[in-house]
Amino acid sequence: MAKVAVIGAGAWGTTLAIILAEKKHQVTLWAFEPDLIAEILEYRENKRFLPGYPLTDGVRPTANLVETFAAEIFFFVVPTQHLRSIARQFKTRISPAATIVSASKGIEDKTFCLPSEIISSEIGSQQIIALSGPNLSSEIAKGLPAAIVAAAKERALAVKVQESLMLERFRVYTNDDLIGVQLGGALKNVIAIAAGLADGLALGDNAKAALLVRGMAEISRLGKALGAREETFAGLSGMGDLITTCSSQLSRNHRVGQALAQGKKLSAILAETKTVAEGVPTTVAALGLSRKLGVNMPISQEVYNVLYEEKDPYQALTALMTRSATNE
Repeated sequence: MAKVAVIGAGAWGTTLAIILAEKKHQVTLWAFEPDLIAEILEYRENKRFLPGYPLTDGVRPTANLVETFAAEIFFFVVPTQHLRSIARQFKTRISPAATIVSASKGIEDKTFCLPSEIISSEIGSQQIIALSGPNLSSEIAKGLPAAIVAAAKERALAVKVQESLMLERFRVYTNDDLIGVQLGGALKNVIAIAAGLADGLALGDNAKAALLVRGMAEISRLGKALGAREETFAGLSGMGDLITTCSSQLSRNHRVGQALAQGKKLSAILAETKTVAEGVPTTVAALGLSRKLGVNMPISQEVYNVLYEEKDPYQALTALMTRSATNE
């Protein structure tokens, strides 16, 4: 049993707190919104982001950051674009012996940094573990079986996180490809927006299958250029997460694509959404990285065109289908 701090009380952060409490850890669940914490304390449930799943006494919600500093394991579960400002508050305050886990999925839009790199640069620790995989929060909170990957350069660190989370219904694998595991979790959100567009346009299962496979091809190309292992993208944090996010109605990014296909404006979609669709800012970062490294990412480019250039989704599809013939 350990003292654990979960930084971020969205759906995924709350779900991790539930799992950690089930493992008998002493869990502090922190959010920067005092009103959210007040609601959770009143109802012992996160009605805003994870309604219907009560928190046990093993979870202590708080808006006071100081109450998290004594933890032995920190799980950072905040949107990637806000991760740097949150992590900065922990500089010199986290024990060098503490274990730091990034459960955020995205790429910082201006620096192109992955979550582990953001945390490392702000806190100073080089021993960051990344947690990623096909994990729909409400299914896991409900008790349905799932699997995830804990990745770290040093296997012993990944094993520590594996042991802290592993349940009969929640299987944790380890991996040493820190870059690949994070990239898979980030970039699948971009392809999920494309999948939502395809479903919203009723393009059929053949088109959806082609989209997922070719989407994974460009994710792998970018990953390889950044030093990731190609086989990582065939695993849970790659293809596993991609399949789930591109097919489930619970996926925020998929819903963004569907709404765009129905003619809604991005600004209106985001204004109506409580939670963050990481694929929207990640699309900008992915394209920035692809240009920097000379990697071709046509699906991501067309997703960008629809999101930010208001390109008609049908025209985006036509642009993809009429590209020059090539080898698979």
